[in-house]
Amino acid sequence: MPLIDELISDPIPAGSVLAVEFDPASLWYAASTTIAAGWLKTGGEVTYSVTAQPPDTVRAQLRRLGVDVEALEKEDRLAIFDSYTITLGRKSTEKYASQSLKVADLSITFSREVMRAGPAPELLTINDNVSTLARFNDDRAWVEFLLTRGIPSASLTKSTVLAGVISGLHRDSVYRQLEAAVDGVIDLKLDASSNPPKNLIRIRSMRNVRFDGRWREIGTAENFAITLKQ
Repeated sequence: MPLIDELISDPIPAGSVLAVEFDPASLWYAASTTIAAGWLKTGGEVTYSVTAQPPDTVRAQLRRLGVDVEALEKEDRLAIFDSYTITLGRKSTEKYASQSLKVADLSITFSREVMRAGPAPELLTINDNVSTLARFNDDRAWVEFLLTRGIPSASLTKSTVLAGVISGLHRDSVYRQLEAAVDGVIDLKLDASSNPPKNLIRIRSMRNVRFDGRWREIGTAENFAITLKQ
C-alpha cells in the first residue's frame, strides 16, 4: 500500500482492515487520496467512500495525482461512493451513493451487496471518515455495525480496508472496541508544539507485520501528494 509500505517490512495480508485515527488538522484526507492513486497506478481497484467531502473533491485531487479518473470510473476500477450528499439532506446523483446513514438501512444494503461479494484481493476500500456515522446513530449501534459488517467484509472478500476515525471525538470504549477488531492502527496528527508545526504519521500496531512504530514527518508536494520526509 503506497505510503504505508514505507513504514512496514512485510506485505499487508489480503483481508486486512486498518483503522486510521486522525487529528482533524492532520493531512489524512490528502494521504488517503495519495494511497488511492498509488494503488490504482499499480493495477488495483479502489472504492473510495466519502462522508466528509464532496465526491468531486476526491476526483479533482486524484486528477492532480495523475489518475485518469473518467477512464477508471468507466472501467469500474475506481468507484466513488457518495455518503456525503445525504448528510446535507439531499439526494445524491452519483452512480454509487448511500440514501441513509442509519445503521438499520446500511446493514440491509451491506448484507445484500457487500457480504455476498466474491474474492477481490485487488480491491482497496477507503472510508474517509466513519466518525460521521455517530451523527446519525448512537455509539453502540454504529460500532456494532462496523464490528459485524464493515470489518468482517474485508476477510470475506480478501480485500483491504482503510477506515478513518477522528481521534479524541468518541468515548474511550469506542476506540477500544474498534482497535481490538482491526488488524492495524495508524495515527496521523499535527504537532503544534514545534515551530513551524509538523505533520506526523506512525503505525501504532500491526498484526503479523513487522513495522517501524516511530513518528515520521510527512510533507506535501506541489500536487498535494503526501510523502515521508527523510
